[in-house]
Amino acid sequence: MYVICALYHFAHVPDPAAVKPALLELCLTQKVKGSLLLAHEGINGTIAGSRSGIDSVLNHIRSLPGFSDLEWKEAQDDEPPFGKMRVRLKKEIVTMGQPNVDPKAHVGHYVEPQDWNDLIQAEDVVVIDTRNDYEVGIGTFEGAIDPKTESFRDFPAWWANNKDRFHNKRVAMFCTGGIRCEKSTNYLISEGIEDVYHLKGGILRYLEEVPVEDSTWQGDCYVFDNRVSVGHGLKVGPHKLCHGCRRPILPEDTKHPGFEYGVSCHQCFDETSDSDKMRFRERQKQMQLARERNENHLGSIQL
Repeated sequence: MYVICALYHFAHVPDPAAVKPALLELCLTQKVKGSLLLAHEGINGTIAGSRSGIDSVLNHIRSLPGFSDLEWKEAQDDEPPFGKMRVRLKKEIVTMGQPNVDPKAHVGHYVEPQDWNDLIQAEDVVVIDTRNDYEVGIGTFEGAIDPKTESFRDFPAWWANNKDRFHNKRVAMFCTGGIRCEKSTNYLISEGIEDVYHLKGGILRYLEEVPVEDSTWQGDCYVFDNRVSVGHGLKVGPHKLCHGCRRPILPEDTKHPGFEYGVSCHQCFDETSDSDKMRFRERQKQMQLARERNENHLGSIQL
């Protein structure tokens, strides 16, 4: 059984490059795999491994200055969700492209999952999904606004073009695990919006804690690992991943004429060229050969 751990924490990291080597070495020693992003503003990522391995990595991160109150969310899976371990240095742990946004300074009001339904059903509240369009496409909260953004970096421009729609409204926002809302609520506060709220722990905590019969969530939640989607109780959903475009697809979508395993799906078939598809076929071939040799394709480490 593999423990899957999703984590993020905003804290000042003076020298992320100095933190990376020991963190990567520990992950490799403990056979923990996944992806961690390090930046001056903190850490973000999802990792998986044994109970003892995950505990070792979490204890190491919590020992870093400013990270003692790190929080995380866990799930379990019978299959390893990642094939390798990455620790990467980035400018931001979640890219918004707004240099003045600082979640360490001030964020919106946290709302516990048990209180979320009452808030979003209030007449003076507008609910905004801050995730990408392909994530919203497989599930969201009842009545939530979909900005139809392709990336989180697009959110400030969308807000600038739509903020007049929400005059005299309280704003409630949500995302998968909470990290995007830390930034988006700080951004709205900097734009002069005072009554800003966000779902503490994100959709994942809501699905874990709120019973199905009380839920206002519709569909499944996209996750950034091999589970692809989860539902209530964090049970693995029906979605698979198109390795051509990285979007979620349902089993019936594999019957579409545009689907080719590892190459394309009905959503991206017309978006890639013939040469792209040839590259994807070769990549898929090499991955299959690696599996037959019981090896990890492209190695197990990315520095």
